[in-house]
Amino acid sequence: MKNIIGVALRLAVLATGLLCAAAASAQGWQQERLPTPVAQALRAAAIAPAHVALVVQEVGARLPRISHNADRSMNPASVMKLVTTYAALELLGPAYTWRTEVYADGTVDNGVLTGDLVLRGSGDPKLTLENFWLLLRRLRERGIRDIRGDLVLDRSLFAPLAHDPAAFDQEPLRPYNVGPDALLLNYKTVRLQFVPDGTKNIVTVTAEPHPPQLDLVNLLRLSDGPCHDWRADLRVDALPTAGGARLVLTGSYPAACGEHQRHFSLLEHGQYVLGVFRQLWEELGGRLQGGLREGPVPATAQLVTVAQSPALAEIVRDVNKFSNNVMARQLLLTLGAERVRQPAQPQDGELAVRAWLLDKGLSFPELVLDNGSGLSRAARISADSLARLLVAAYRSPVMPEFIASLPVVAVDGTMKKRVTDKSVAGHAHIKSGTLEGVRAIAGYVLDRRGRRQVVVFLVNHANAAAAQPAQDALLQCVFERAC
Repeated sequence: MKNIIGVALRLAVLATGLLCAAAASAQGWQQERLPTPVAQALRAAAIAPAHVALVVQEVGARLPRISHNADRSMNPASVMKLVTTYAALELLGPAYTWRTEVYADGTVDNGVLTGDLVLRGSGDPKLTLENFWLLLRRLRERGIRDIRGDLVLDRSLFAPLAHDPAAFDQEPLRPYNVGPDALLLNYKTVRLQFVPDGTKNIVTVTAEPHPPQLDLVNLLRLSDGPCHDWRADLRVDALPTAGGARLVLTGSYPAACGEHQRHFSLLEHGQYVLGVFRQLWEELGGRLQGGLREGPVPATAQLVTVAQSPALAEIVRDVNKFSNNVMARQLLLTLGAERVRQPAQPQDGELAVRAWLLDKGLSFPELVLDNGSGLSRAARISADSLARLLVAAYRSPVMPEFIASLPVVAVDGTMKKRVTDKSVAGHAHIKSGTLEGVRAIAGYVLDRRGRRQVVVFLVNHANAAAAQPAQDALLQCVFERAC
């Protein structure tokens, strides 16, 4: 009798095990299957499921409810900024600020500085033209008008980087290719304003700022006809000059386009700072007799005034809402500088981020942070790692600042024009990423039941540009709780 009971028990345990195994197998199959609208959109884009990775997980859940190729190492494009900005918020704190300091190395008498003026940068990602003007205005209020020496730049907080703005995509004038600098000013860009004048049959072009080293040559013709892609008929050639650049504009500009603007990066960091300083200083009634030198603040110099940056919580909003690459790179180098207290390099920032991840119990062995901005062909992370990062961020004290920094779908930032005709509009905070052959989204969807869902969708494929409908379909599907 005991043997019969024992056999029956063993058979029951075996049957239960088989049922559990079958259930687990079915669950695994469900997790790997793509939602129908997503699969259909990918099929229409000729993108095989093998080239995408996807995770959907409720923030309070232990496991994802949808997972596809989640552990595959992939290029995330600008979605990598999520790692950099979350790390910065936790390691530096939302109230962290940068200081740009102005020193006088010499004597000041009756408005004349007999000596040098020294600017020391601390890596401020948002030292804009307006903030720099206010700094120089305060300098004038301190009684300095005529500088008889040089403008000296202390850029020593970050190690000198061999940055080639043409290396990534052969577009050296584009602002997204600007390299980081301890004394980054106005993102090192010049804004050109195009103003058509039909009565005079001309196109006026103004530059802001307009450093003296920039020679702007306007050969544009005003044209008739509709305004389509006005940039297509505009040719821009940048030619180096002694200590500056000549920008030549040729082609045509349709009068029907009205006013437009474009931003360009034209000068080396030091020359840009010198040129903008000269322009603004002279507008304020000042004079700089000397030239440009580089070096640390001398021990004999006296602090005159300081520009304080906005708080980090505001900085990360600009980084993520508008996917600002150079600001993200400044953040990574700042993390490195805070860690090593010496001229920082990107690898110092990456080591700081890796140590922080390990402290949080997050192991991302596939992570290649590179420059921290996602403007990289080498950067790598998995959808699973991004999802776990987003779950951890939701449980973090800096969660409000982090989520508020992400673009709101169909409302603002880089997601302003996405899914404007869908019910998910306004119900998701999503960071997007775009490179040739890469389309990525990651963030949070607040679904119809008021539950927050983490969503990650990475595409690495030659047809990735056609993947947006599939990603939008996932956002809508998650919001409706239909997948």
